[in-house]
Amino acid sequence: MNPKLSLAIGIICISFSPIFVKLVPLAALPVAFYRLAFAWIFLAPYCFWKKDLRIGSKSLIIAIVGGLVFGLDIAVWNISILKSTATISTLIANLAPLWVGLLTLLIFKKQPGISFWLGTLIAICGMVILVGIQNILHLQLTEGVLYAVASSFLYAFYILITKDVLTRIDTLTFMFYSMLSAALFLGTVCFFSDDVMTGFSIQTWSNLVILGLICQLLGWITINYAIHHLDPTQVSLTLLSQAVITALLAWLMLGEKIHITEILGGIIVLIGIAFTFVKRRLIS
Repeated sequence: MNPKLSLAIGIICISFSPIFVKLVPLAALPVAFYRLAFAWIFLAPYCFWKKDLRIGSKSLIIAIVGGLVFGLDIAVWNISILKSTATISTLIANLAPLWVGLLTLLIFKKQPGISFWLGTLIAICGMVILVGIQNILHLQLTEGVLYAVASSFLYAFYILITKDVLTRIDTLTFMFYSMLSAALFLGTVCFFSDDVMTGFSIQTWSNLVILGLICQLLGWITINYAIHHLDPTQVSLTLLSQAVITALLAWLMLGEKIHITEILGGIIVLIGIAFTFVKRRLIS
């Protein structure tokens, strides 16, 4: 598949994640656990049948660590969604490009390029408009916003640490180990918590299965495939468009009101993404 098409499909799939988190009447951690557990349950039989699951020890460690980071990211993001709106939480969580660029520069000593920084600056301006300049200046940040910021950092860290391993091993093999480690981690946390884990309605179980199959399995198979073939900074910036799609879905499915500032902020975010791709083509 064309990597950009694969990325587009993945973004559409994961854009439904906050919607289902809101629709399911459960705490944040059980939703995160079942999302990953159901995805792994449906992936595992195919991997056992078709794939050679033997990989090097270094790749295995990275896949496991990546899974732990991803599982923690999903849990923190779910908390932010339940403490805020699906739109606000998703937009702020997608500050990941800023962290990707900074970590790439600080850790790997690799300059992302002027087009990345300009595109990110435009996108961040959209985020500021959405959250509210006065709220930022007076540090009136809600608990949901703070969780979303933490999620954005974990999101960026996941993209960076998995980039190299995805060039060495098969995408589905990587997901087999990473989702297994994430599910086991979240399952352990849920076991020692007081959250309800069983006795749900058929509708709730159905939503959890859809969350695992569409938002997690299909969404991240296609996104990981794109990470394998595209630059991680390019992928992370493009993922910002998820917030705009989620805003539209939240309006249609959850009845969340979209204010003019949110519309303006979303448009500016998209302009930042478009600017980055245009500049890349002009430079090349």
